[in-house]
Amino acid sequence: MLPAGRTIEEEFLPLAALLARIRRLVPRSDDQHYDEIVRSFGDGTLRPPPTPMTDGELARAIAEFLKEQPSSKSVAVLGRRLDPSSPV
Repeated sequence: MLPAGRTIEEEFLPLAALLARIRRLVPRSDDQHYDEIVRSFGDGTLRPPPTPMTDGELARAIAEFLKEQPSSKSVAVLGRRLDPSSPV
């Protein structure tokens, strides 16, 4: 159920825009990392940041994520970078 007055397009646009920014930061050679990010947003493990992140902040978070193999632990670290209030 969407918040009052919101449309599905509005609900998905911010995540789509965030994933587009992340796609530009993840080299094609690290597609498994990108796929794990997409999966984690899909299953709710990751949530978009509550406030916009600068390109630099997002780039640093993604660079840290790329240093490790994709795993529940590395996804949790990325989740805390995206949303410090995340319980992940």
